[in-house]
Amino acid sequence: VIGFWAAQCLGAIAVGYNAWWAAPEIGYGLEHTEPAVLLVDEPRAARVAQLGLDIPVLTMESDVPALIAEFACAEPEVPDIAEDDPAVVLYTSGTSGRPKGALHSHRNLLAVVDYHRFSDALAAAFAGCVDSGPSDRRYLLTSPLFHIASLHNLVVPRLATGGAVVMHQGSFDPAQVLGLIQRERATHWGAVPTMAKRLLDVDLSGYDLSSLTGFALASAPSSPALQERLRAELPFAGQALVDSYGLTECCTAVSVATPPELAAFPGTVGRPVIGVEVEIRDAAGNPLPDGREGEICVRSAYVMLGYWRDERATAAAIDPRRWLRTGDIGVRDNGRLRLTGRRSDLILRGGENIYPVEIEQVLDEHPAVLESAVIGVADPDLGQTPAAVVVVADPGDVDEAELADFAAHRLAYFKVPTAWRITTVPLPRNATGKAIRARIAL
Repeated sequence: VIGFWAAQCLGAIAVGYNAWWAAPEIGYGLEHTEPAVLLVDEPRAARVAQLGLDIPVLTMESDVPALIAEFACAEPEVPDIAEDDPAVVLYTSGTSGRPKGALHSHRNLLAVVDYHRFSDALAAAFAGCVDSGPSDRRYLLTSPLFHIASLHNLVVPRLATGGAVVMHQGSFDPAQVLGLIQRERATHWGAVPTMAKRLLDVDLSGYDLSSLTGFALASAPSSPALQERLRAELPFAGQALVDSYGLTECCTAVSVATPPELAAFPGTVGRPVIGVEVEIRDAAGNPLPDGREGEICVRSAYVMLGYWRDERATAAAIDPRRWLRTGDIGVRDNGRLRLTGRRSDLILRGGENIYPVEIEQVLDEHPAVLESAVIGVADPDLGQTPAAVVVVADPGDVDEAELADFAAHRLAYFKVPTAWRITTVPLPRNATGKAIRARIAL
């Protein structure tokens, strides 16, 4: 967090790399953005060292505290920064198989801050309170800072509103998180559905969760059935459960479903938030009326500048009038948005986006693999996990364990397929040679 604000004071661009990336993925990110300095923890510093790159590295455990102590009284020289100058790059998966860097401006960040200020003031008005002075809200953070939900929508705006951010360290553990809510009197928590689902298996009677008055689902779709279970079985979710729809390219939520809306209209992700325009368009780009399914297109001050060093992808995603083509499919009913499909091949594993092409490209590097296809399979805990169909000349040339190990050394752990089918039958393809995923199964 200190490093992020230091970068903003310098007029530099803060880049958030995925902390779960394997060494080859880290290498790609470093080559793509060419950082002047890396701020990492000691385990990641060891991974970077394996790459043999000539980039200064500062560790959070020792180097950063030493620098803070050495320059404690120094005054920063703040450069002249324009609102549309770049401020942040956060990575989102791309259909080309490589992560794409969504480039966010200072205007984007300030707009998100103002959105949260407005939301807080609106909530205070509905409660009959006067919203003045620092907020007394305490927000629990359980997702990584390389996600917009954590950085743009918690750490950045809550410093501006005076609210507190309670940061959970390490992997998600229900007992630890519940204990943290009780100990720190957290008032609001935004959780991915997988986290929320795991709470259903925990005995909550030993925890005082009375402070929690806001509970939001984010980063992945959640079913109406899960939402109903959460309202029925989690005391704090009954009157507080919120759902939303957003994406990295938009910096914050596109739409939010309030607790009454979510209960009355199962499956909705709510109405567009303040400052957001939404259109549903057909394949030719023409706006569609309510009730017609099409691509969700978004325009707002929150929409990114574009993709870092990728003019072609930027032009494909953002039209000349600054409308963002999300690639997601949905429909509007009386102004409320409902998702009917995510980007064509996307696999959503516990809030993490996985595109099959990236995994397939890695598997195809194995000498025994002729071709491969990765699909999402249902998982009762994570929503989906990746599964691979691998075509080989001789099934005796390779087994599942070898392929899993091969992938694990080149991909983040959550991208490694959890199920495999090794076959000699070629993948089904259409007339243009593209694999027909709908006909691929384990």
